[in-house]
Amino acid sequence: MAAKIKKGDSVVVITGRDKGRTGKVLTVMPKEGRAVVQGVNMVKRHQKQTQTQEAGILSKEAAIQLSNLLIADPRDGKPSRVGFKILEDGRKVRFAKLSGDLIDG
Repeated sequence: MAAKIKKGDSVVVITGRDKGRTGKVLTVMPKEGRAVVQGVNMVKRHQKQTQTQEAGILSKEAAIQLSNLLIADPRDGKPSRVGFKILEDGRKVRFAKLSGDLIDG
């Protein structure tokens, strides 16, 4: 099965406390059905001091469910579902159903 959301995609959160926020996908975990998005679903982590790092409370991104994300339309940035089509040269590509534009990736 082809992935609808990939690393590097621009996505919009459609539900939850970060609803409406946009970010870039940093990692995708397809088996867990989750992704880490830059600047979304921030959590506080208490960091113990090590030789390389100071102790303190750090903010970092936590994974978010893929079902709570939609691709940002390349034309206007609004959330859009993803479709697939096969081009004349035989390549399978993703496109935004809202505008019909191809998704880079």
